[in-house]
Amino acid sequence: MDRPNWDEYFMEMARLAARRATCLRRNVGAVLVKDRQILATGYNGAPRGFAHCDETGCLRQQQNVPSGERHEICRGVHAEQNLVAQAAFHGVKAEGAAVYCTNQPCVICAKLLINAGISEIYYSEGYDDPFTMNLLSSSGVRCEKLEI
Repeated sequence: MDRPNWDEYFMEMARLAARRATCLRRNVGAVLVKDRQILATGYNGAPRGFAHCDETGCLRQQQNVPSGERHEICRGVHAEQNLVAQAAFHGVKAEGAAVYCTNQPCVICAKLLINAGISEIYYSEGYDDPFTMNLLSSSGVRCEKLEI
């Protein structure tokens, strides 16, 4: 029997959440975990009640905006943002929890996760973003790429 370890298990759950994403550029999933229990999940897509990009098209793609730029014109909410929002909506305390995410958080999501009290972030795919990594490190949030 090939039983996954805890990191593999939670990263696979993040990958499963990413399959719900409706972004045309990148599918991202995230899982909030504390004491080996899943507290909330998130994936990138339009705000609740709005049409998704797979229905309307991607404004950033139409304007040839490079990845990581002009987030303000994107109708999508990042997986990490949805994760924190879902936890808050259901009254789940995120302080001291870990986040497993398919992608390294952007700087905006990193700030949000810091303020939510997240203590650890594990991701499977990254960006070359020293500013985000420095911000997380300076705040005491452990951020590690998992090669699984």
